[in-house]
Amino acid sequence: MALELSARIARIPAYPAAEGYAWKGPLTRLASNESPWPPLPAVREAIERELATLNRYPDPTAGALRAALSDRYGVPSERIAIGNGSCDILLAAGEALLEPGAELVYSWPAFSVYPHLAAASGARAITVALDDQDRHDLEAMAAEVTVATRLLIVCNPNNPTSTAVDFQRIADFLQKIPPHVCVILDEAYCEFNLSHDPDATVDLLSEHPNLVLLRTFSKVYGLCGLRVGFALCGAVDLPHAVNQVRQPFFSNSVAQAAAVEALAHQDAVAERVTRTIAERISVEERLRALGIGPAASQTNFSWFDLDGPLRGGPERRDEQELQEAARREERVVRALAERGILVRAGGALGRPGALRVSYGTSEENERFLSALAEIL
Repeated sequence: MALELSARIARIPAYPAAEGYAWKGPLTRLASNESPWPPLPAVREAIERELATLNRYPDPTAGALRAALSDRYGVPSERIAIGNGSCDILLAAGEALLEPGAELVYSWPAFSVYPHLAAASGARAITVALDDQDRHDLEAMAAEVTVATRLLIVCNPNNPTSTAVDFQRIADFLQKIPPHVCVILDEAYCEFNLSHDPDATVDLLSEHPNLVLLRTFSKVYGLCGLRVGFALCGAVDLPHAVNQVRQPFFSNSVAQAAAVEALAHQDAVAERVTRTIAERISVEERLRALGIGPAASQTNFSWFDLDGPLRGGPERRDEQELQEAARREERVVRALAERGILVRAGGALGRPGALRVSYGTSEENERFLSALAEIL
C-alpha cells in the first residue's frame, strides 16, 4: 500500500536540477552560478579550526555571524536572519507569511523556488511577466497588490534572466507598496551588478520596515557547499517569524565560521568580482559573434535564446515555435553534456529554447564557447 501524502506535495514543483553529473570525465560546471574559484586560504583555515568542535551543536543564534554582518552593513543584529542558504530563509518566510486566502506576487521567469511558496502554503500566486528587456516590470507588479497580498518578491538582479533594474526604480517602487506587504528584494547576485552600488539598497531599510534584503555567501564568496545565507530586515518581525517556523540549529558551525572570515576579506571579493565581469564581457562578445544576443547581464551568468536575440517569453510564441525551441534546447544541452559541459536548460526555468550559463574560469568559458560553436 502506498503512503498517503499531503495534498500539497502534488502542488509543489520539483527543483529543476541540472543534468549531466553522471559524466565520467572531468566536468565543466557552468549550470549552477557557482564561483569557479575556491574559498580563500584564510576561510579554509577558519573551516579547519572549526572541525575540532564538531561534537558540539552550533550557536543557535549565529551571534558572531550576525555581529559581523551588522558591522559590515550597519544593520542591527536583531534585524538580521541567518539561514541554511538564502533559500532556507525564503521558504521559512513563505511558511510564516502565507496561508490559504493570502496572495504572493512575483515575476516570471524568476528564481525557480518562488512557486514552492504558494504551493506549500495554499496561498494564491500572482505572476507578472517581465518587460521586453527581460527585467522586472515593477509598475505591473505594484498594480497587482491588494489587501490580500502578504508577500511580494523582486529578484534583482534576476535569476535566470541576468537582468537588473536600477536603484531609483526600486526606491520609487517601494513607495507604492503598502506597509502590510512584506517585500523581499532577492539580491543573491547584487555584488556583480554595475547598475548601482550593491550597498545602496541597505539605506532603504530605515524607510521601509516591511523590506527584506535577501543575500547569500554562495555566489561571490564561493561558499555554495556550506549553504549560508542572510537577510537584512527593516524590522525585527521577519527574523523572529522565520526562526519560529524552522528547526533549531539551522546554520551549521562550519558555515558560520567560514562566513565570518569571508566578510573580513572584502578586497579579495572585489577582485573576484572584477575577474568575473571581465569574463562576462568576453563571453557576451563571443556569443554575439555566434549570432546569439544575450540579455544585459548584471550577474555571474548569461541568459540567451539559442536561435538568436532574445524574443520574449513563451506567451509571445505559438505552440509550434515553443516545441521547436524546446527540441533545439534539448539537443544542445545533451551535446554539451556529452562533452562534459553542464549548463541549465531554459525550459525548466520558464523559457524553452534558452540557456543559462555561468561564467567560469577563462579556460572553462573557452571550452564552452568552442563546444557551442561546434554544436551550432
